[in-house]
Amino acid sequence: MSSSSHFESGFQRLWSSRRHPSGWLLLPVSLLFHLLVRMRQALYRLGWLKSSRLPVPVIIVGNIFVGGTGKTPLVIWLAQQLRARGLHPGVVSRGYRSEDRAPRLVGTNALATIVGDEPLLIARRAGCPVMVGADRVAAGRELLARHPEIDVLLSDDGLQHYALQRDVEIVLCDSRGNGNGWLLPAGPLREPASRRRDISVVNGHTVPPGVPDDAFLMQLDGRFAEQLVDRRHRIPLAGLAQSIDGTSPLRLLAAAGIGNPARFFSLLRQAGLHFDELPLPDHHDFASNPFAGRDVDVILITEKDAVKCEQSEQLKNDPRLWVVPVEANIDASLVETIMEKWRGCPIA
Repeated sequence: MSSSSHFESGFQRLWSSRRHPSGWLLLPVSLLFHLLVRMRQALYRLGWLKSSRLPVPVIIVGNIFVGGTGKTPLVIWLAQQLRARGLHPGVVSRGYRSEDRAPRLVGTNALATIVGDEPLLIARRAGCPVMVGADRVAAGRELLARHPEIDVLLSDDGLQHYALQRDVEIVLCDSRGNGNGWLLPAGPLREPASRRRDISVVNGHTVPPGVPDDAFLMQLDGRFAEQLVDRRHRIPLAGLAQSIDGTSPLRLLAAAGIGNPARFFSLLRQAGLHFDELPLPDHHDFASNPFAGRDVDVILITEKDAVKCEQSEQLKNDPRLWVVPVEANIDASLVETIMEKWRGCPIA
């Protein structure tokens, strides 16, 4: 495990319980952070900090738990569902580690180092225009100027980007819920768990404590693996439990550079696979090859990591790399609830 992964796992242990002594030592800093968050929210409400409304409904998909909770699969699912209902969605995103601060349209062949890994994946899977930019208001305006057919805008993350007014706020969490319930750095929360929201979604099978009981449940389903060198070559995950000729077990390695690698590993175990784990930092850039010297037959990676591996000269032709696409499964009534919300009173 990398040093950064050790660092992240250490904080996850800290944030899982209020009994951790380090959490109490950091609590005064968290209380100061809480005060600053409340002051910033108040400045936007009073109009002392400027916020802007775009001419189409804006849906924010975000989280208050720091790190990954599954926003990208949810945004892709929502875009697909809205398109199926005859709408024309567009997506704006910050683009983590994007080299550009100015708005940039994301083509399906864009470089992940330029636009970010998640926006590139959304552009490929959602089937709608995607724009990245540090200023989401500017990104939204540019996207609408280039694609005037867009009639609803999805913001990938941006829950705390109050400069962009929104019609619907979706707060996503996973099985970790609100952790110990404290704000950063003593806890994992960017904002208080009590902050307003229109809809809650849980990436998991049950609603954790502290999350509204009416939350929608989302499960990520991955049943196949596709070879990176030729994504048309697809086999069921269960088929990786033994070698292609059925004579001996394959030596498997699972790697994940996402916010919660354990979620990817759990999905693979549910398919009956046995493997070594390689958790990587979220948004790992693969500038160096983490698989060099690994004596394994198959390396299973996430789609988010695949968009970077396929652009790496060291990795794109490695026959051991297999991508595991996931699909979000959610009650379709979520879309109807969203549409009812945005037809009501907008929120700032």
